[in-house]
Amino acid sequence: MNTTLRAALAAAGIAFAGQACADVTFFQNEDFHGRNFTAHGPVGDFERYGFNDRASSVVVAGERWEVCEDARFAGKCVVLRPGRYPSLASLGMDNRISSARMIARDARVEEYRYAPLPAGYDYRRRDHERLYQANVTSVHAVVGPAEQRCWVEREQVQDRGGPNVGGAVVGAVIGGILGHQIGNGRGNDVATAGGAVAGAVVGSNVGRDSGGTYARDVQHCKSVPSSARTDYWDVTYEFRGQEHHMQTTAPPGPTVTVNEHGEPRA
Repeated sequence: MNTTLRAALAAAGIAFAGQACADVTFFQNEDFHGRNFTAHGPVGDFERYGFNDRASSVVVAGERWEVCEDARFAGKCVVLRPGRYPSLASLGMDNRISSARMIARDARVEEYRYAPLPAGYDYRRRDHERLYQANVTSVHAVVGPAEQRCWVEREQVQDRGGPNVGGAVVGAVIGGILGHQIGNGRGNDVATAGGAVAGAVVGSNVGRDSGGTYARDVQHCKSVPSSARTDYWDVTYEFRGQEHHMQTTAPPGPTVTVNEHGEPRA
């Protein structure tokens, strides 16, 4: 295991001994927190391990892995290179992974199937590796998500003349008293009930058309651009007719150094 991956695994809290290491470890929360699940071989259904649609970050060690949103490697699939992926949301795979399997070392994978290069990717030149220059076609600075700012203001609110509940209660009481004074015996009880209903209807309309305003606290919110510094630069470059993507901690120049497969090298 190289030094970069060893440090990545240690930072993520994954234990290792000698040359043995966890091939891929999924975490329930972003930034390698919460419950985790480690796979050493193909897993056709995460449900068997109680981890279906629960992964939000992942550490890949040793080889490339393919992760898929459906069981038995179906649905949308993404190939992950070795490294740390602190947030699967940026890949559109947050809480969506249901199966995973290792990609053979000599297997050829189309570039479009790869996820952007992860944090902790080893950019060092390999032994006897031939290097080339690839033209950068676009660079985007990526900052934190927009922030929501809220405040409370005291405002005058127009009374739209809704039913007057207090008037309805008072009207029902007065109507009941008046109804009770009409007739006697059984007719007295009927008149009481009728008077209460009529009084409630009349009372509820008291003030309906009077309108008016009253003061209350009203919360307002708006989204504003994040004030955080650039997290990373999303770089697109072209090599041998294919488009590639990478993430860097500093803006690149007009070209980037790559190997014969278009993989970036320092």
